[in-house]
Amino acid sequence: MSAPGYPGLPNQAPYPMAHHGGQMVAPYPSGPGGYGDPQAPPPGFNMSYDQGQPPVVMYQPGPAPGPEYGGHPGAISPAPLSGPGNVPVGVPPGLEYLTQVDQILIHQKVELLEAFIGFETNNQYEIKNSLGQKIYKAKEKNDCCTRNCCGSLRSFDMKIKDNMDREVMRLIRPFRCVSCWCPCCLQEMEVQAPPGTTIGYIKQDWHPFLPRFSIQGANKETCLKLEGPCLACNCCGDVNFELKGKDNDKPIGRISKQWSGLLKEVFTDTDNFGIQFPLDMDVKMKAVLLGACFLIDFMFFEKVGEANQRSTVFS
Repeated sequence: MSAPGYPGLPNQAPYPMAHHGGQMVAPYPSGPGGYGDPQAPPPGFNMSYDQGQPPVVMYQPGPAPGPEYGGHPGAISPAPLSGPGNVPVGVPPGLEYLTQVDQILIHQKVELLEAFIGFETNNQYEIKNSLGQKIYKAKEKNDCCTRNCCGSLRSFDMKIKDNMDREVMRLIRPFRCVSCWCPCCLQEMEVQAPPGTTIGYIKQDWHPFLPRFSIQGANKETCLKLEGPCLACNCCGDVNFELKGKDNDKPIGRISKQWSGLLKEVFTDTDNFGIQFPLDMDVKMKAVLLGACFLIDFMFFEKVGEANQRSTVFS
């Protein structure tokens, strides 16, 4: 499968940065940043978007953002990132924006048909930065029979598109078991960016009671580890999956399933997630972590019909 093209002007960086006070600025500190930085937004992603002053906003290229994201109809897109030739080498087309952030938010859209009659539809998500501005969108793709018969273990392709509606990533999940009683056929997912070019994998590691995952590169070499709690159930609180280096137990980031409120948690399977990672992490690994978040959502927080969501690796 050949990768799609990503047109653009010569010598123009793909993702713009806003100007403030005559200087280009980013929404994150220029220091070390990332997980644990005291200047970075605190874990838990309880961000306040109403600070009296409009935030400095960084947009992807394309049509000018609408009023809901701080823009004005008919406005001109902001200036380039920071001059020609400043995009790091090796960044997949369309993922340049991820080089500038150390956390992203994922919001699952409410499907009315699913909420009212329990008929499972394709999951759709909005991927936002820490200011709540949409940077990507994702949609599951499979057939009706697979969704409603295979439940949360179903196979799917998920397309992730930017604000110009260009597909920049594709997630491929085969049908697999999840229980610790089936160690030879555990969960995995392939991440492609651009579609057709594999940049990494997420593979569930066998453990008798903890959900553990290996974050792997394109050659299936383990780069990072991800570990969740024994009981992945958010009863009035967040559920954290800690991101660690492959050779140590020191957390360097996390994927958090956020408590959405009693009504949403009981009557829908609409989920909110936050992902934190070091600012200087390889952008391909950031993309693979985004795929890991979707895999965790389907494994532990997806409800299909009358079936209860899974909360442990025993079930």
